[in-house]
Amino acid sequence: MRRYETIFIIDPDLSEEGRAPLFERLKDLFPQHNGLLVMVDEWGAKKLAYDIKKKARGYYVRLDYCGTGILVNEIERFFRIDDRVLKYMTVLLEENVDIETVKEEIARAEAEKAQSEKSDKSEAAQNDESDADTKPSDTPKYETVGNETTSSVSNVEEI
Repeated sequence: MRRYETIFIIDPDLSEEGRAPLFERLKDLFPQHNGLLVMVDEWGAKKLAYDIKKKARGYYVRLDYCGTGILVNEIERFFRIDDRVLKYMTVLLEENVDIETVKEEIARAEAEKAQSEKSDKSEAAQNDESDADTKPSDTPKYETVGNETTSSVSNVEEI
């Protein structure tokens, strides 16, 4: 089996609901042709170097997968037929790939992602607690000295 990378550009005017069926159809191709989808990396909407089908922007997506030439041909046939896809390009990454090492790589990446999300949540909770302790009050503080009241806010102008 070989490892491929396909980058394709979708019409940027499609909503999330409009892109979902396209991605589902692509994901269905992999089990049908004995392929393994490693990663779907959505880069988002970006400006194009030149207009494609009168569009100045495009929604970029990168597919990383393992399969045979038959799978690549079917993916590219699907892209040619579908009007939502503006451009595509497939690149061979590795000639001979061991599927077990790729599956381990996927599992390791998912574990790291879960761990980073967990640590991000705990950091956010700690930051919220520390911000609440150190956050200055929005209301000005006043001191009474004798019969006069003075403000502790330094940027108050005297009239």
